[in-house]
Amino acid sequence: MGRKVGIIGAGAVGATAAYSLSMMGTCKEIVLFDIAEGVAEGKAIDIAQSNHYTPCAGTIITAAKTPADVKDCDIVVITAGVPRKGDMTREDLLMINAKIIKSVTQDIMKSSPNAIIICVSNPLDVMTYAIHKITGWESNRIIGMAGALDGSRMAYQIYKKLGYGAGQTGSLVIGDHGQNMIPLPQQVKIGAVPATAVLSKEDMEDIIERTKNGGAEIVKYLGTSGYYAPGRAIAFMVEAILNDSQVMVSSSVLLNGKYGYSDVCVGVPVILGQSGIEKIVEISLDKEISAKFKISVNSIKEGIDILNKNHFFD
Repeated sequence: MGRKVGIIGAGAVGATAAYSLSMMGTCKEIVLFDIAEGVAEGKAIDIAQSNHYTPCAGTIITAAKTPADVKDCDIVVITAGVPRKGDMTREDLLMINAKIIKSVTQDIMKSSPNAIIICVSNPLDVMTYAIHKITGWESNRIIGMAGALDGSRMAYQIYKKLGYGAGQTGSLVIGDHGQNMIPLPQQVKIGAVPATAVLSKEDMEDIIERTKNGGAEIVKYLGTSGYYAPGRAIAFMVEAILNDSQVMVSSSVLLNGKYGYSDVCVGVPVILGQSGIEKIVEISLDKEISAKFKISVNSIKEGIDILNKNHFFD
């Protein structure tokens, strides 16, 4: 595998992902594209100039003038889309972003036909599903970035509760990337110690709630969504694929029988490596978690039904 990464959408999240990757020295080349004139060019120059002080100063950062110029990439990250505004309904937002995703995906198919796609656009699980249907590519090549971010937010909340173990805390969040996400503290260890051994049931319930509202908490302070954590989560996934790291991380992937569901994208643990999704890891879910997972899957299917109702895939 080469080491060229395209990022469609050079807003705060896309640019932070590019900056993180350049600081890590993960890529040989990063190419940015944004529909807003001058944004990709300006950020590419700024990030490229920051490279002067990194140990791995060899990353080439460029800007594409058209989506077709994001070509011959090994991985393409899609962050393009619009946030919900004013009296916009969920269906309005979904259809607007789906049309953006369709256009972007069709460009990727032409200019980077062998790429692995990482979808970050919301509603994430539905958009990841749309990319699967539009491309018709092997399911291992389409990945939604969800659990990498939600897991890091969960690890942060565990550290805040305990006051120790930063950097030693594993994390696992499954389900949709939204209010029906399912953090699983019972699957988590701090170092070699199970989280259940050092956290009470009440603590865990609080951690779960705070994890679910991790994005909203940032919006409360900033008036906008977070971008450092999502950008770093994207960079983590890109690095895992380029380096064939074989790491486990929860991601939104197409299920075809796993966990008892098919033809839907939802967050589950996967192994990331040079092929993208090397394996979907099927963990045992108890009755309570299975019921929550079903609610999560159904909420994603409602979004997919909206696309079908509007003849999006025709």
